[in-house]
Amino acid sequence: MPKRAKELGALEVKRLSHPGVHAVGGVAGLALQVTGTGARSWVFRYRHNGRRREAGLGPYPDVPLAKAREYAREARDMLRQGIDPIAERQATRRRLLTFQQAVETYAEEKTVEFNSALHRKQWRASLERHAIPTLGDMAVTDITLQDVLETLRPIWMDKTETASKVRQRIERVLDYATVAGHRSGENPARWRGNLDMVLPAPTKLTGGRNYPALKLDDAARWFAALQARSGISARALEFQALTAARTGAIRFATWDEVDLDRGLWTIQPGRQSSKIRPSGRPHHVPLTPQTLNILQALPRTANSPLVFWAPRGGAFSDASLAAVMRKIHAADERENYKGFIDARSDKPAVPHGLRSTFRTWVAERTQFDGDMAEIALAHKVGNKVQQAYDRSDQLEKRRAMMEAWGQFLLGKH
Repeated sequence: MPKRAKELGALEVKRLSHPGVHAVGGVAGLALQVTGTGARSWVFRYRHNGRRREAGLGPYPDVPLAKAREYAREARDMLRQGIDPIAERQATRRRLLTFQQAVETYAEEKTVEFNSALHRKQWRASLERHAIPTLGDMAVTDITLQDVLETLRPIWMDKTETASKVRQRIERVLDYATVAGHRSGENPARWRGNLDMVLPAPTKLTGGRNYPALKLDDAARWFAALQARSGISARALEFQALTAARTGAIRFATWDEVDLDRGLWTIQPGRQSSKIRPSGRPHHVPLTPQTLNILQALPRTANSPLVFWAPRGGAFSDASLAAVMRKIHAADERENYKGFIDARSDKPAVPHGLRSTFRTWVAERTQFDGDMAEIALAHKVGNKVQQAYDRSDQLEKRRAMMEAWGQFLLGKH
């Protein structure tokens, strides 16, 4: 039995800062370990079958003094019954569902609801890349807010859209684990009233940002320069300009989404940001003669279902389409023009900014309805009641609008 130490109070424990292992009393063997970097954590020292052992009880102050003593008392009770606390914890963990197992089970049971095999692949790949390395071996019942933050913070600022999707997917997996009886309590990946208290809102980092856009008066000159370029990445950017779609929707478009006979591209739920379209509703994009010509001229490969595929296989990156725009901008500057810059920021236009150019064109140069333009951009229109009753996406009216937009880009009006 370890020597009984003086029982410290919460304030005394808080003041412990000198590196070392400090017994805190109250339960024999309980101590606060302070490292040279100032990190503090709880340890429980004991002997079992003549062997000295040390069990970690969690970081301080995430685990407060009272909770640490509770853990230590439970461990003492196990010892009295001849049970090694560390061995028992390891055996319990083997019985518990890990996050990786929860992902696999969820993927098997729920992703069959996704309409696209590519979406199913993307869903799983995002978690394998960004969540499994930190959460994979953890029991779902042990995952805390700090664990989720450790997963998201490295990508939250630089890859905000991806990070937001990863957060949503972690939340779904943990919700599934709770319903299945493997964890209880609040979901640490929940946004509202939880992560929104400690992470910047995605809309403040990306969605609320104005992407540099083409000026309307520069649009025809830019489009002519784009059409003069060869390569699938240039055709992908041309298709994006004509449809006013998001870059991600273009990059991961598959042939099974395209109906050439009807002139229709159907982007399935989940292929765009969940904050944009009402859940469960596909986004229909009318294909004009210009866009159909692009599609019909594209080379196809049996190795990929993608409409626009990279030379080495797989999807183009965001950087590939952005590179096309940069090259067009640089070439225009060399021709003694000013390049293609945003009217407000004076920064070179980027692919996502083409959507703003389209919206400005509708507002300033046409009589087309503003709500129809918002539908074309896959934005929500009206309040929830209006959305519930108005199921029309004005497809044929939008087809006329997109044809007019194509003619504007060609410089014909």
